[in-house]
Amino acid sequence: MDMYLENHKVLGINGLGRIGKLVFWHNLSHQHYQSYVLNTGRNVGRKLQDAIDYLVHDSTYGSLERFLYGYAGSPLQVEITDEENGVFTINGIPVRLLRKARNPRDIEWGKYNVRTVIECTGKFLDPSVPADDEKGSLRGHLEAGAEKVVLSAPFKMKDQSAKIPEDSGMFVYGINHMKYDPMRQHIVSAASCTTTGLAHMMKPLLEAEETRSIITASMSTVHAVTNNQSVLDAVPEKDKGDLRRNRSVFNNIIPTSTGAAIALEHILPEIRHIGFMADSVRIPIATASLITLNATFHSKMDETGNPVINRGFINNLYRSAEKGAQKDMLVFSEKQNVSSDIIGFKAAIVIEGVETHTRTGFMPVQAKMLQEYGVHCEQDMQIPVTHAKVFGWYDNEMGSYVQFLSRLVDHIEKTRA
Repeated sequence: MDMYLENHKVLGINGLGRIGKLVFWHNLSHQHYQSYVLNTGRNVGRKLQDAIDYLVHDSTYGSLERFLYGYAGSPLQVEITDEENGVFTINGIPVRLLRKARNPRDIEWGKYNVRTVIECTGKFLDPSVPADDEKGSLRGHLEAGAEKVVLSAPFKMKDQSAKIPEDSGMFVYGINHMKYDPMRQHIVSAASCTTTGLAHMMKPLLEAEETRSIITASMSTVHAVTNNQSVLDAVPEKDKGDLRRNRSVFNNIIPTSTGAAIALEHILPEIRHIGFMADSVRIPIATASLITLNATFHSKMDETGNPVINRGFINNLYRSAEKGAQKDMLVFSEKQNVSSDIIGFKAAIVIEGVETHTRTGFMPVQAKMLQEYGVHCEQDMQIPVTHAKVFGWYDNEMGSYVQFLSRLVDHIEKTRA
């Protein structure tokens, strides 16, 4: 079987860390591609079998065999066909492992008929960096023969005042993926795991007339560890500002930052007028994270004097979203979940309905203050304001992020110009 025929669908993956490996697993299970080209950019292990062993076993999700077939299913068939050139098959599906080029422009995607590359190294985040940059760039993949590049992280512009280039865009499947323009956009960011979950939490609130008037909002993610943290305490790198990420992931709860709020503005531009804040707290578990979303709304009172926005109202918004526009993407749960229940769960976000809370108070507004803004008012006012807290689970690796990154890639493939 020639794995490089013109009409043969080949997926390229650059980087085989947590997301790179699990994207490979996901696509094997869905059989979207006839073959794969994986790039590590360096020699790994003593022989090809060492790299294969890494690919087919995972400490969080178990073995690839069980992932594909369950405990009582068929055994995995792996055959090495070309040790020197890194070619092997998994259940008859050809895979080629490239182990030389670290700079994207030097990876031979064109030679192997790779049209779409998923960039998973975490090293190349700025779509404005030219293809010939000596340190490498996203554009290098295009120069090397790929037609589309999908980044498994948010864009991070070195010049923070610069705009995302015209041929690039950031998308979350189920939120704004229909705005992807196949004729114009060739470098795509799939945002982040937290942005994916948060966007799906925000969407029902922004679409309901009663809750779209958000005064302010914030979120914290209680987040599983990632590979950019230290297993044990370590000396920080030069000029590194976040010293806590160098502390042991085994022994600590670690407050840190997240770019989810900034990325969310690209996915849902209507939140730009909201004073949205976001932070992250890393905890020592392998995967499955929890968003706590706080939002304050201009509220209304019903004819009985009770607030329109209450716990039941918020939960019903998510129940409706689960059955409607966000079906198979958002799940509303009335169970009492813990993090391990969410591992591998296929949803962008699982709303923990039993933990939804609201409180309504009255914000005093002086007539004098309104008059200073040119509003005619003769007496002080009491404006009803409702604060809501909503919890949402997401498997930050396979169940949420890899699923939705892959669905975005599928959309890009289907709309290929």
